[in-house]
Amino acid sequence: MPAGRWVQEMKQEAEPVTAMAELPKETREFLARLRPDDLETLEDGVRLVNAVKTVGTFFKWVIVGLLGFAVGTVMFYESIVKILGWLRW
Repeated sequence: MPAGRWVQEMKQEAEPVTAMAELPKETREFLARLRPDDLETLEDGVRLVNAVKTVGTFFKWVIVGLLGFAVGTVMFYESIVKILGWLRW
């Protein structure tokens, strides 16, 4: 079993008391007041943030790719025009 997966499984199986001991007091109090539906909402929010980050990264590279394609097309056109200018001499 890869080490990363073992650590991930270990964190999921950690006892709440020992897992929360290292958190600040305010955070522990906040988490203690949460209801089960609040926890579900937090989990959904974390999944949403991860999805938005993934889509954002994808679109960033799509935009970079499109800009690169546009610049490359202009450079190719200018080179063709320059070559045709040489041949018309």
